[in-house]
Amino acid sequence: MFETMNLTVMITGAGSGFGKGASLALAARGHRVIATTETDEQADALRAEAPQLTVERVDITTDDVSKVTAWEIDVLINNAGAGQTGPMADVPIDRVRRLFEVNVFGTLAVTQQVLKGMIARGHGRVIIVSSIAGVMAGQTIGPYAMTKHALEAMGKAMRVELAPQGIDVTLLNPGPYQTGFNDRMAGSMWEWFGADALSAPSTSLFKSIGEMVLGAQLDPAEVTQRMVELTEAESTTQNNFVPAELSAQLVNLLER
Repeated sequence: MFETMNLTVMITGAGSGFGKGASLALAARGHRVIATTETDEQADALRAEAPQLTVERVDITTDDVSKVTAWEIDVLINNAGAGQTGPMADVPIDRVRRLFEVNVFGTLAVTQQVLKGMIARGHGRVIIVSSIAGVMAGQTIGPYAMTKHALEAMGKAMRVELAPQGIDVTLLNPGPYQTGFNDRMAGSMWEWFGADALSAPSTSLFKSIGEMVLGAQLDPAEVTQRMVELTEAESTTQNNFVPAELSAQLVNLLER
């Protein structure tokens, strides 16, 4: 049985959005929270705002990840991530590589470091923030979905590999939530996409898709609450879709 009281929880990407919300919520419930940020500026701001948190800069794409071996972490929430939209025929390869560096390689790197302690102690939990885009993809979301599909494979393999060593691994799959992340991601393709793109004839469609997604965003408190529940749960399922209605919708879509 997983011990659910007085946990030490490390959360990556805690400077804003889901990560910040979960850090504050878990600290309020009595857990020790190590909230990590990409930059020193984010860390300073979070320390000033939330002194109840232990705040550290951990850029998961650098040697910062070696810091985590000094901490006895019960639960790791892999929340740090980057976004990029654009049609696959045109998206610059360097942007896709950067996306994989953060979302996939960085997430794996920090997880491997944390697992050293978890495996030695014989217990722990890893929560990987994937996405609805981890199980399906559509127009302009391909670059981001590629990385989230990779996280799905990583999490599902780890779940069966690590269970015999007392480590629980679970995936969290949010839909569109209003944290600012989706807005930045939707805008990212217009930094480079133009009239000379191979997919330029579909420009109006791409814009309407972005507007539709951004107009349907939900309250991020729902995801924060699910992070708290998964952190404290005695056991977990492989995937956890939020909002919950996504599960039924996905079954219908994937069976077509």
